[in-house]
Amino acid sequence: MTSDQTSTHPVAPFEHWANLYTSHKAFSHPSELHGGLCGRLAAGARMAETEWFQVACEQMGLAPGAAREDDDLAGFLSAAYDQALAQLKAADMSFQPLLPDDDYTLDQRVQALSAWVRGFLEGMAVGAREALGEAPPEIRELIEDMVAISQVSDETEEDSEDGEYQFNEIVEYVRLGALAVYTEFNPPESAGDRDQPLNKTLH
Repeated sequence: MTSDQTSTHPVAPFEHWANLYTSHKAFSHPSELHGGLCGRLAAGARMAETEWFQVACEQMGLAPGAAREDDDLAGFLSAAYDQALAQLKAADMSFQPLLPDDDYTLDQRVQALSAWVRGFLEGMAVGAREALGEAPPEIRELIEDMVAISQVSDETEEDSEDGEYQFNEIVEYVRLGALAVYTEFNPPESAGDRDQPLNKTLH
């Protein structure tokens, strides 16, 4: 992307996350952190600000108190939590996993999807715990499919129309699967609870 493009177009969500990772020398994948957050939220778990900051810093390979010492990082993580929860709750089902756009190679996008799903599964396991064993068959089947998707290796097809089509189909399956998990593990909320942001005081 040229400097002219940067100045006339807003930074894409994935680029925003990737830039933050680069500036903090984080060693994990942005998609995996987003997936882990979404997995916890979809499984019905909610985190106080302190817990979320600790989870995120650990995932990024940063010191536990890094977010407390960096206003930009703290603001980013708070907004990321609120946005992920709002998107999962959205009535228009507009939720999207955090993935690179079409400017990246297909292989890079496949690896990001694998990282996102891996994070989602880990987050869901932490958030749902024993409730996973009582999930209906369609949710257990979805989990099995996601496990397979998370294990995709570097042996991906080169960029092609077929490869792009298959990738987009898998992304849509994962997207709808995440929403299905959210619906399963989160009871309907009252209007007052629908947009409750990250809790900054409770533990």
